[in-house]
Amino acid sequence: MNFDLAKDYHSATQKARVVTEDWLGRNMFCPVCGAPMLRHYVANKPVGDFFCENCKADFELKSKESKNVAINNKIADGAYSTMIERITSLKNPHLFVMTHAESMVNNLIIIPNYFFVPSIINKRPPLKDTARRAGWVGCNIEIGSIPESGKIYIIKNSNEEDKLKVLDQFQRTISLRKNKIETRGWLMDVLICVERIHKTEFSLKHVYSFIDELRLKHPDNNNIEAKIRQQLQFLRDKGFLEFLSRGWYRKL
Repeated sequence: MNFDLAKDYHSATQKARVVTEDWLGRNMFCPVCGAPMLRHYVANKPVGDFFCENCKADFELKSKESKNVAINNKIADGAYSTMIERITSLKNPHLFVMTHAESMVNNLIIIPNYFFVPSIINKRPPLKDTARRAGWVGCNIEIGSIPESGKIYIIKNSNEEDKLKVLDQFQRTISLRKNKIETRGWLMDVLICVERIHKTEFSLKHVYSFIDELRLKHPDNNNIEAKIRQQLQFLRDKGFLEFLSRGWYRKL
């Protein structure tokens, strides 16, 4: 990472933005179509930080200085209202999340935009009256609430993943894309429950053990069991699960 670019900046946030965006622009291919490089938008472009000239995909980059071997479960984002509007209007960009330390990138993941739902966006307290932007409300993205299938590593623990592996993983997730926020939310919630079952083969009863948790997330739904079965069938049809026998599944 070229920290010489940050010499003329005073804010730590600005320094990090300049350096990390420079690194991504020099090193990153498009994880959607495999084009060899991404283009940088002009500053403060509302649709994102980068775009692919080939497939027209938009990308945003969030970074954090950290020596941890894994991506943290929470990362700060911008205005809460803007983030929610992006997600509900289905206009949010794909998200790169980077951690770096000692001038090196130690982790970089790409999260496809269709893994974002309003429930993973947490509102931060408004800025105090003494702040320059008094009353402004930011948000945090709860990375830990995103299914593991939606966190595709490009660099993991300072080791670069194979480009073809990254592209294959991204393409596999495209089948999970849903255009209605409500149905997207149900799919993501059930997928997380399936991932939390520490068995390759599992039964419907294993997923039913999360009913109380799902009821809290979807209080207006009075038929949780049927909704679970519907999402499991969708995951089976998209090649994420295999149906073994009545009430039994295998993760693929």
